[in-house]
Amino acid sequence: MNYFYDFGPDGTPAPGYTKVTADDVYNPDKGYGFADCSRVSERRRVEEALTGDFCIPFGATFLADVEDGNYIVRIIAGDACAPASITLSTNGERLVLQEVRTLAGQYAREMFAVNVRGGQLKLSFKGLAPRINALEIMSSAEQITLFLAGDSTVTDSSEDGFPFCGWGQMLPSFFKHDVAVANHAQGGRSSKSFIAEGRLDAIMEELKEGDYLFIQFGHNDQKTDEARHTDPSTTYPEYLLKYIEAARSRNATPVLITSVHRRYFDAAGKLKDTHGAYLEAVRKLAEEEGVTLIDLAEKSRRLFEELGPEGTKSVFLWGAPGEWMNLSGGVQDNTHFQERGGLRIAELVVEGIRENHLQTLIMFLR
Repeated sequence: MNYFYDFGPDGTPAPGYTKVTADDVYNPDKGYGFADCSRVSERRRVEEALTGDFCIPFGATFLADVEDGNYIVRIIAGDACAPASITLSTNGERLVLQEVRTLAGQYAREMFAVNVRGGQLKLSFKGLAPRINALEIMSSAEQITLFLAGDSTVTDSSEDGFPFCGWGQMLPSFFKHDVAVANHAQGGRSSKSFIAEGRLDAIMEELKEGDYLFIQFGHNDQKTDEARHTDPSTTYPEYLLKYIEAARSRNATPVLITSVHRRYFDAAGKLKDTHGAYLEAVRKLAEEEGVTLIDLAEKSRRLFEELGPEGTKSVFLWGAPGEWMNLSGGVQDNTHFQERGGLRIAELVVEGIRENHLQTLIMFLR
């Protein structure tokens, strides 16, 4: 199924498109609309199909009911009379477009990929001057899907989770529409509990030849409860091997990723290693199995030591009382990231993709 929407004031939509006005609030009967219209306005500038009018969705989210799967999404965004600036996130607040800017009379035509689960595509608009003229949602079976299995340092934030951010949430913005990121990472999971809950089985239902499975666990494998704990010398690599075998059974490519470091420094300003033998276990398994390794632990160590104890507060989830509405009492979290941190760690993962010559991903990087 394909879906085409023409945004702006009431009038005749472009042929093949459905008209969406600033007053079109979502309801399940029609299957599309803005989640909240209170911050959406509209303008008509000129009498031109698609580009002549638009909606202005300040901090608004557009919803469209679609079948689960991969989609190529194309937007037209601009204004005949004024500059525009748009940042766009999709389901789970995954960043896909960052500060796309146009001058008066210019129109950005941008394409990106979205992996939809749960039967609904969500587009969240931000930016200094957001515009949306047209939206095309086209089903696609040809894209590479990059699956992520991991914990809270990887996962997507919830809609009300700002400023918390996993690095997997930021990864889509680095790829063209040829690669769809399917982030199955979930907070609190270990390599063991992820499998026990059927999450690897869910990935296997969609995983196909040519896809990738990126695997980063370790934070919760260290926990002592039976449901999550694994031993770095035995059960931890045994569970990781299950992910490798799952990917290979579908002719997909497994990629092991060492755990990103926590924010703990010694008196000399050197980062403390809180993962210990779990890191070496991943490196050893990658060598034994001939699996691509992105050593995110080493990459994040270098980054965090460069930033230092104070600088890393802008990467991790640190904030003073009143700084963030969702964390009004303040927060000092040395494990999880804010959006800036999620983006920096995603950059390190992309660096690892390049270093390991994963060509079918490299060729589709922006």
